[in-house]
Amino acid sequence: MVPTDLRYTKDHEWVRLEGDIATVGVTTYAAEQLGDVVFVELPDAGRTLAQHATFGVVESVKAVSDLYTPVAGEVVEVNAELASTPELVNSDPFGAGWMLRLRVSDPASVGKLLDAAGYEAVIAAG
Repeated sequence: MVPTDLRYTKDHEWVRLEGDIATVGVTTYAAEQLGDVVFVELPDAGRTLAQHATFGVVESVKAVSDLYTPVAGEVVEVNAELASTPELVNSDPFGAGWMLRLRVSDPASVGKLLDAAGYEAVIAAG
């Protein structure tokens, strides 16, 4: 299921914008492709990230994958829970498995990301 209230990237990250704060995570599809997540490396709060820049790494039993920033902004919070419970990325990717929150430098940029239908087309194309 792809929530319709979020925006997405072709790299399988999702964004929920509330004011100028964007919560970012990976989609259910990404979590399923990764397999069991065993480690998540995230940036420190205060770091400024460019759009499409690598912001961290997720390690699973299958692979190590880079994470990409869907929108530019300053990291205001990371999900510290993932340090001790990385499997939240698998069990609740759109909820407790969120990764970071950014103060978005251009909130309008979120609207340029894929909507749910556009993201479903990316998944279907494989």
